[in-house]
Amino acid sequence: MRYSLAFKESHVKKVLPPSNRSIKAVADEAGISDQTLRNWITKAQEGTLRKGNTVSGLGRSPREKLNLVIESRTVGEDKMGLWLREKGLHSEHITQYEQELRDMVENNNSKEKQKIKDLEKKTKKLEQELRKKEKALAEMAALYTLKKKAEALWGDDEED
Repeated sequence: MRYSLAFKESHVKKVLPPSNRSIKAVADEAGISDQTLRNWITKAQEGTLRKGNTVSGLGRSPREKLNLVIESRTVGEDKMGLWLREKGLHSEHITQYEQELRDMVENNNSKEKQKIKDLEKKTKKLEQELRKKEKALAEMAALYTLKKKAEALWGDDEED
């Protein structure tokens, strides 16, 4: 799984001074392995953590974006700037993430509606086919009954 630079930096900062939290505690909180966090710390100390990454948040997963949007709602306006800097974001990113998540939900809803519509068409077609087969079966049963009655009345034609 790819993590954004801001995500990596924020968790590396929690382990390094002045916070000095344990690697295990920070890794558990972030939902990553201890070794991943150790690798990030090593890269940060070497100065290679930033290579190939962007701060814009393009590499964030939808789950991470949702968590950021939810978390941003709990942060007070007076602390919003500090929180955004810690996460490596701008206020526009939160608005953009909200819109992306809305679009994703709407897209899923339209897909679900299309699936329902297709299933309803298929069900209707199968029901029509079933009615046609039931009519054919009823007709065959009637013909069979008539044949039995005719044989009983006039006798078996095979003897002639």
